[in-house]
Amino acid sequence: MHINKSKIDVIIIYINNGGLMTKYIVMGNYTAKAFQGFIKDPKQDRSAAVKALTESAGGKLESFAITRGQYDFCAVTSGDMPFENFAGVKLAVEASGTVENMIILEEMDMGKAAEQAAKSMSGYKPAG
Repeated sequence: MHINKSKIDVIIIYINNGGLMTKYIVMGNYTAKAFQGFIKDPKQDRSAAVKALTESAGGKLESFAITRGQYDFCAVTSGDMPFENFAGVKLAVEASGTVENMIILEEMDMGKAAEQAAKSMSGYKPAG
């Protein structure tokens, strides 16, 4: 499989559902170089490139959208893959010069975090 690195889109948000399945929400911005590519080939399917990237990291593309607002695109992926796989995708994509401001967010279980906070506070004395 050949991936044209000048036409790669990605943003990463990491979601771990208790070790069962990892989900990444990937967001980012295109650069002027990418916009030149869109103008040159307006009918290109960016979701195909994102799907290939996701699969190379061991995941499955659930959805991909070009968006309006702070980020130019958003992808949702899932699978049994470690965070480092998608961190590697981020490195490759941003190094291509067509994407910038990629982020990785991790979903968390607020109930578990609150339980840990309660445990931590039971033995913690604040300054003052």
